Amino acid sequence: MADAYIHITFLDLAIALVLVGVAMAISRWQRLDLERDMGIGTVRTFIQLLAVGLILQQIFDADRWYWVLLALAVMISVAGWNAMKRQAGTRRGLFLLMTIAIFLGSVLTLAIVVGVVLRVRPWYQPQYVIPIAGMIIGNAMNGSALAVNRLRSELQLRRAQVEAALALGASSRQAAAPALREGLRAAMMPTVNSMMTVGLVQLPGMMTGQIISGARPADAVRYQIVVMLMIAAATAITTMSAAFQALRIYFTPQHQLAPHLEFGSEWDEYLRQGGRAGKSVL
Repeated sequence: MADAYIHITFLDLAIALVLVGVAMAISRWQRLDLERDMGIGTVRTFIQLLAVGLILQQIFDADRWYWVLLALAVMISVAGWNAMKRQAGTRRGLFLLMTIAIFLGSVLTLAIVVGVVLRVRPWYQPQYVIPIAGMIIGNAMNGSALAVNRLRSELQLRRAQVEAALALGASSRQAAAPALREGLRAAMMPTVNSMMTVGLVQLPGMMTGQIISGARPADAVRYQIVVMLMIAAATAITTMSAAFQALRIYFTPQHQLAPHLEFGSEWDEYLRQGGRAGKSVL
C-alpha cells in the first residue's frame, strides 16, 4: 500500500485555492465581509505551514534531543501566550499560569504515550515526538483557555453567592467550587463530544492522514484511539491545573474576591498606571 501515496505539488496547492475562492464568493454574495480575513488567513496558512515544514525537516534531519526539546519549549510557550490572550479583563500572571498548566498536562501525557505506549527508542525521535506533542499541546491550550475564561465569568455571575460563602467562613476554594466545576465542565465538553462522535460523525485528522499515506485502516484506528485517550488526559490535567492556579489570581491571600473581578476595565487601567490613578477604584 506504500505505492498508494499521492505526492502533492505546488501546482496542486494552487489549484486547491479554488476552494477558498468558493468560500470568498459565498461571503461576498451574502455580504458577510469576510473576504479580507479569508485572504489574509490563506496567505498566513501558506507561509506558516511551509515555514514549519522547513523547520521540522531540519529537526528531523538533525535528529538531536536538544532540538526536539527546544521545539517543545517553543510550542508550549506559544500555546501559553495564546491561551492568555483569549482571556478577558486583567491578564497579570496568566501567561505563567497557562504555560505551567500546559507544560504539566502535556509533558506528563507525552511521556506516557512516547515512553510506555509507543515505546519510542530513542525517546527523542522527532518523527513521533513533535507531531504527538503538537496534538497534545493544542488541545491543552484550548482547554486551559476555556477553563479559566469560564471560571472568571462564573465568579462574576455568582459574586453575591461567593461573597456570602466567604462571609460564613468558607475558604476561597470552597466558595468557588460551583464556578470551578462549571469551568472544568466547559473546558472538557469539546473533548467529550469528540469522543462520543468519533468514527460516526467525523474521521479524525491523524487517522485520515495515515490512511491516505498508505497505512492499513486497522493500524490507523489503533493510533487514533491512543490519540483520543491522550487528548482527554492532557486536557483534564491541564484544565484542572489552570483552574486551581487561577483561584490564586481571582482571590486574595485573605480569601476575598480580587478587585479586578468587580471593577473590570477600571482596575486594568489602575494597574497600568502602577496603582497611581487619580481616582481610586478601591
